[in-house]
Amino acid sequence: MDIFIIIFAGFMTGITTVLFGFGGGFVVVPFVYHIMTHQQILSDRAMHIAVATSTAVMIFNAGWASFQSWRAGKLTASLLFPLMWFIAVGAVVGSLLSGGINDEIIRILFILYLMLTLADCLLRKGFVIASERRMLKGFTARMGGIFIGIVAALLGVGGSVMTVPLLRRHGYEMQKCVSAANPLSLPVALCGTAMYGLGGVHFSPGEVWIGFINLKILTLLTASGFMGMLFTRRFIPAVPDELHARIYIALLATVLIAILI
Repeated sequence: MDIFIIIFAGFMTGITTVLFGFGGGFVVVPFVYHIMTHQQILSDRAMHIAVATSTAVMIFNAGWASFQSWRAGKLTASLLFPLMWFIAVGAVVGSLLSGGINDEIIRILFILYLMLTLADCLLRKGFVIASERRMLKGFTARMGGIFIGIVAALLGVGGSVMTVPLLRRHGYEMQKCVSAANPLSLPVALCGTAMYGLGGVHFSPGEVWIGFINLKILTLLTASGFMGMLFTRRFIPAVPDELHARIYIALLATVLIAILI
């Protein structure tokens, strides 16, 4: 039964990667957390395992989606830089902090993070209906990027849930926001994977583990995620901008409910 849950989660992750820039975290974390809590020997580290495995999945999903966007000419350098460098700095800090934080605290932070993001999207103007386009200012890019990197690496969510609203509020279409979200998630994925792999060496309960990363689950998620991305590009048509934003909000609400349950 767990294998089917993992394959389903991976397939959905592939779809959300292409449509919303979610490279793994918001789908993978709740599912893997649920599976680990039902294994007594691993339950006290369930959230660490879920976050660690999620960050590793993002390397493959976000990397492939970024390559496809680059090949299609959908990436804009001015949209990615210098924000990417500041996210990378924040990702290093967040990865270093993650090893010393209790598992339940990470879960609570994940829930609060989702609730605040949902409230921001629903209550402030400029997300559902895009505002007039304006460039990211230096201070916003620096402080926003570092903050995104810290939170994303700490919670294993890639940062897309912050980069998409940030760019959306600067007047960019959802498709451009999503295309930028995947490469902007890569620094988080790389730093987080390295940290959880090396920092959890003492934990590894068997041969299919690298630190807190479960290689069996990672392989299943990556393979099924790739199928999900192919399915999306071939069979799901382009979504109108405003509807795209509304579905994004609905997806965040669904993940919040999943992690609460």
